[in-house]
This record gives sequence, C-alpha cells and structure tokens, in this order.
Amino acid sequence: MKYPEYCPLLKLEDVDDNLPFQIRTFKSMREEIIAHNSTPHKQNYIEIIWITKGSGSLVLDLEIFNLESNSIFCITPGQLHQLREDESTEGFILSFTEAFLHMGEQEFDLMYNSGLFQAFSRSAGIRVNNDIAREMQEVAQKMLKESNNVYLFRTEMLRRYLKIFLIYVTRQFQGPLTTVIQTRNLELTEKFKSLVEVNFKTHRKVADYAKLLAVTPNYLNEIIKKTTAYPASYHIRQRIILEAKRRVAYSDECMKEVAWYLGFSDIAHFSKFFKNATGITFSDFRKECLVITPA
Repeated sequence: MKYPEYCPLLKLEDVDDNLPFQIRTFKSMREEIIAHNSTPHKQNYIEIIWITKGSGSLVLDLEIFNLESNSIFCITPGQLHQLREDESTEGFILSFTEAFLHMGEQEFDLMYNSGLFQAFSRSAGIRVNNDIAREMQEVAQKMLKESNNVYLFRTEMLRRYLKIFLIYVTRQFQGPLTTVIQTRNLELTEKFKSLVEVNFKTHRKVADYAKLLAVTPNYLNEIIKKTTAYPASYHIRQRIILEAKRRVAYSDECMKEVAWYLGFSDIAHFSKFFKNATGITFSDFRKECLVITPA
C-alpha cells in the first residue's frame, strides 16, 4: 500500500534552477512567508532563519520554539515546520543545498563534520551575541548585494560569504578546535545519522548500520554514545518515533496505517513500541496533537 505525502515539499530549484542558494529579508518576502506557512511543510534544502528583531514562533517537528531577537534556527531537509512571525519581525532567511555548501573545499567539509551543525542537533535555536551579530549583519548584506548582480564568479562569491557567515555561527557555540580523533568520531556519527534517515523503516538494528559503515556494532555504539550521549539504538528508535508522530499529527492515518508504513506487521507490537518510547498511548498522543496543530 502506497501512502500519499502528508505535507507539501518545497524545492529550492522551484525558485532558481541555476543557483542552489538564496538569501532574502523577512520584509521582502512577508507575503510568501505567510503563504508557505499556512500549513506545516518540509523542504529539500537547508534553511537558516536569523531573527535580528521581533518575535514569533517556529513549530519544528511538533515542538514550539519562541523567536527572539538575535536568535538563529536551522531547518534541515525533511523536517516538518511552520513559521509564525509578527509583522514587525526583521531578519534574514538563507536557503541552500548541502551540495552548494560543500562544493570545492575539503577543509570546510572537516569543519562541517566537526561540529558546524552539531549545536542545532542538540537545540533548534542558538542565541547570537551583539558583537558577532554585527559581523554577521555585514556578511548578510554582502550576500544580498551579490545575489542581485550578474557579475563573473557570482556563485563562488556567495558560497564564500555563506561559509564566513556559518563560521561566525560556529564560533558562537564551539570552543577550541577539535582534535583529529574527535573529528573522525563526528564524521562517523554524521554518516550514521544520514543512514538512519534513509533506512529507518527497514533497518532497526545497530548491526545493520554497523555493516553499512564497515565497523563492529560495539564500536559504533561506543562512538555514537561518546559524541551524542546516547547509544546508536536510541537514535534509530527516535527516528522511527519521530516519523510516527509526524503522521499522527499531520495526516488522518489510523494506527494500523502508520504501523504498516513504518514496517510493523504486528499492530500490537507497534502500539507497545510507541508507548514505551513516548510514555503515552497512540490515541492519547493524537489528542495532544490537536493542541499543537489546530485545524
């Protein structure tokens, strides 16, 4: 049985086929923000939301976060979200693909894997201090100007400005440079998480991912727990539960349909799995979702 997608998917190529990058201000895209966020949606690109002034809220995978001045939020491909901002809110929205970010520079790949988005994996929002905010504002203005011209090497200029911008974000939460060993551990962690994202419906055992990564299950568990404070099995289980929660909140699928979609042939097993992981029954969670996602 094939299930329809329960939320719209926005694609960056729908905006600009030639450049997988976009930066805009809240003021310039107010109507578009309202239109896109009338319902929860997901996208096939990374989006950085930087609130420089004002307030609002961001619903990100059923969690509600308050928007405050000098706060930055990162939305990764596939995350369900809905932005609700006040009319007076000011700031920037940067949209780009991972391919655009990584293109051409191995040293930046190391920085990316050694923690650029590690903070966002622990907390959806980061507060920026005033000194760094001023530096970021200058870079953002340069990106805006560069994105509107037609000069030679425009794409390369934008990529370099974006990397500088993200380095400032990294400095906000990262201390001294990580060691080579830490970097390798984080690289393995990111590869593991990427595999879980693709295979969580069919691969539920740590051994499945250890085989794909050419390491032993014990070693994989040790590294994942060292970098995230949780064992590999926890991340597999949480990804399954996240998808179940999404489908409960944003579709009218019953428990049987959700269970089948996630690869559970035994409905009773899925019901027990859901309650053990969330501490609440499937039906009670659906009632709670009515508060978060009102009609």
